Amino acid sequence: MVKKFLDQVYETEGDAATRALYDEWSASYDDEVTEHGYRTPRRLAVAMAKVAADTSAPVLDYGCGTGLSGAALYGAGFTTIDGADPSPGMLAEAKARKFYRDLIPLDLTRPLPFAPDAYSAIAAVGVISTGAGPASLMDTLIALVPTGGILGFSLNDHALEDAEYTDGVQRLKDYGHIARVEEYGDHLPGLNLNSMIYVFEKA
Repeated sequence: MVKKFLDQVYETEGDAATRALYDEWSASYDDEVTEHGYRTPRRLAVAMAKVAADTSAPVLDYGCGTGLSGAALYGAGFTTIDGADPSPGMLAEAKARKFYRDLIPLDLTRPLPFAPDAYSAIAAVGVISTGAGPASLMDTLIALVPTGGILGFSLNDHALEDAEYTDGVQRLKDYGHIARVEEYGDHLPGLNLNSMIYVFEKA
């Protein structure tokens, strides 16, 4: 019997515990989320492609996991995609997909290894959420893109019920960043779970 992880992920706390869970999950991740009709990567990638000034410019798939999000970005028209993730197991799965120009291991105890303005677009699909990345990641990632660049991310129903995350979205707006897309829809329909996708243009 294949172990299931979706019922654990939203309750996991701490970088080390989260990395260990995703490492263990890496081999069966795609099958488990696909079983429930995982829609958010495609929804966000299509929305970002409509907003992006140039889909041939490098895009960072932050928290790329096994590469489902990279596949969605590629399918939406992005042609130069780098992935980054703290889980070696997930990165190994992503490498096999061959959508990525480069795959970057992350050490979450250290500053992010990206130069400002290296990417005109950053995607964080299913990354900013309870059991994953903190709301402050919105601020960290949008700081890395140039003025006019875009940050795309999603908040599932669990995150939308947590004021830390909804306050984070409002903070981006208060700083003057432009919400080009805010769209609520299917996340994991097999579990009756939805998500809001956002695409912000940096002011």
